Amino acid sequence: MTETQAPPPKSPRPGPGPGSRSALDRFFDLSGRGTTVAREVRGGVTTFFAMAYLVILIPLIIGDAKDVTGATLNPAQLTTMVALSAGLTTILMGLVGNAPLAMAAGLGVTPIVVFQAAPHMTWPQAMGLVVLEGVIIVLFALTGIRQLIMDAIPLALKQAIGVGIGAFIALIGLVDAGFVGHHESSATPVTLGMFGKLTGWPVLVFCFGLILMLVLFVRRVPGAMLIGIVAATVFAVVVNSLVKVDPKAWGPVEPKLPGSVVATPDFGLLFDFDLIGGFERAGIVTASVVLFTLVLSGFFDAMGTILGVCEEARMLDENGRLPGLSKILTVDGFGAIIGGGVNGSANTAVVESAAGVAEGARTGLASVVTGGMLTALIFLTPLAGVVPLGAAAPALVLVGALMMTHVRKIDWDDLEIAVPAFLTVVLMPFTYSITVGVAAGVLSYTVIKLARGKVREIHWLLYPLSLIFVVYFALHPIESALGIK
Repeated sequence: MTETQAPPPKSPRPGPGPGSRSALDRFFDLSGRGTTVAREVRGGVTTFFAMAYLVILIPLIIGDAKDVTGATLNPAQLTTMVALSAGLTTILMGLVGNAPLAMAAGLGVTPIVVFQAAPHMTWPQAMGLVVLEGVIIVLFALTGIRQLIMDAIPLALKQAIGVGIGAFIALIGLVDAGFVGHHESSATPVTLGMFGKLTGWPVLVFCFGLILMLVLFVRRVPGAMLIGIVAATVFAVVVNSLVKVDPKAWGPVEPKLPGSVVATPDFGLLFDFDLIGGFERAGIVTASVVLFTLVLSGFFDAMGTILGVCEEARMLDENGRLPGLSKILTVDGFGAIIGGGVNGSANTAVVESAAGVAEGARTGLASVVTGGMLTALIFLTPLAGVVPLGAAAPALVLVGALMMTHVRKIDWDDLEIAVPAFLTVVLMPFTYSITVGVAAGVLSYTVIKLARGKVREIHWLLYPLSLIFVVYFALHPIESALGIK
């Protein structure tokens, strides 16, 4: 189990009696989870800084695309909607799920909306499918099916999911910072930097932030990650003002002081969605395939993130089960409904939540803090354009290192566990998809157990789940056979 600056005890300390605990303590069970208000606030703020770039990035991804009619969505309206929906669903996660999980438009689901749905239908129709995805996931949660599936996954694979997410987070940070990259002229899939060497001021900002963060963290300085992000941002702003740096080198966020702090939010996209129009325009088969992909990606991306982050927060019991999981899963499903309803794409639990957990966040109070800051961005969107990816990336790398320490819990001497765990861990970063890692792990685990004749050791739910994953991996030939372009 990884260490943090101020780790809570393995078993809750005898706290003050119910009568002496504050209302905030009782509501979020701060004492029971071995945390404090100060630690939750620090964790919530850290998560906000680690994920704030999504409020800029997601509108850029959606805003650059055209739907089947050639229409595009207004970037200013998209930014307002992404910030609003992320803030509201994160607060909901804190108040209802009582988990340190931030919610935002997912990088796993958004490309499906942009590249698979929009080319066949209008934006309102594509967002209607996102709403339907959320409805299906909520139904799975309310009926207990989603929790049954999560409980059916073996403990070793759950541990591997946490490790894989750690590797995935670290790779995201390294790529965002430009420390790891790829160029079409390169002979290898990934290289050091873009051309096999480190170049540019943004990479220097990342290295500065990472070194500072590591030094502060190992010296157990409270708020090490938050201090590192802020210091790296200040350094980036100074560099950008003194040196001529190509704005594109910074990524979607160029570190410069905004001309104005306050901006007027534009709610023009609110509730602009069409639930069934996508089936009429694109056809039932095409729309159903898109919906299936959305549900599968949203379902398992969130599942992996929830398990990985909550294990890091020490919320799982000895059997790898998460108390209060049903509420968390329900809120996650409503995140997709809210996101699609405001044209901000499907909201889901984001892996950057682990940054706040590493700072000590253990309850939903941290999510309320993060959600409040995200909601405030609808009026303060210029501030979201100050923190560059290179300044937030060091926190993701450090969190990835901490989550990777869970690898020691896996029995690597047992090939029936080692191979599925390995595939789970490596395919998440290698394919940039949590869903692919989970699918490969579950499918290989089931196949290996069947090959060894250990049918009784396989939970019955893993059979239909494995079949679904086979369809997922074979989706392209299936689409080709059905004539879907």
